Amino acid sequence: MKIICIGRNYAAHAAELHHQTGLGTEAADEPLWFLKPDTALLRNNDPFYVPDFSQEVHYECELVVRIDRVGKCIEERFAHRYYHEVGLGIDFTARDLQREAIRLGLPWERTKAFDRSAALAPRFIPLEELGGDVQRLRFELELNGQVRQQGDTSLMLYPVNRLIACVSRYLTLRMGDLLFTGTPAGVGPVRPGDTLRATLEGHEQLCFDIR
Repeated sequence: MKIICIGRNYAAHAAELHHQTGLGTEAADEPLWFLKPDTALLRNNDPFYVPDFSQEVHYECELVVRIDRVGKCIEERFAHRYYHEVGLGIDFTARDLQREAIRLGLPWERTKAFDRSAALAPRFIPLEELGGDVQRLRFELELNGQVRQQGDTSLMLYPVNRLIACVSRYLTLRMGDLLFTGTPAGVGPVRPGDTLRATLEGHEQLCFDIR
């Protein structure tokens, strides 16, 4: 099982990230993506423990698509056949380490791929229950009861089917692979004592504490 994460898939977040890290905002022909290992999964609304190696861990709430067929070099027009359920996840990022990695031109693994850095909803929802169109979904994340992120998949720079087509040029997709599709603006730090709650079209998907 692979965790495939898309970066800078919403214009407002790309601008936000530019201010936080210095990354450019220009759109590329293909999406930016990276991998997390299966040890990054945080399941069942278990608490997230802030790691001792970072002073600035940020939440990034994202729509997650679960792949349910094996595919390689999938054409965009056929990509919808490779998933039927979606949920929410949080890509936790050690922003201070990421900033340093960008400055030094180093890989991002230690900023993104650390243990329990990929929170995942306990239950995925069949897309048909949400109206059937993956590009017409809204989600939001609350920090301590205050809305911090509001996502609308119609605003993705690279739609889900294009993401699948692009990634599958390089990687064989297998049943159970998870595609984190990018985060909207509003990312920020978490601290012990915080609570995160995320909803997808009004369905609660995540609710857990930060310790």
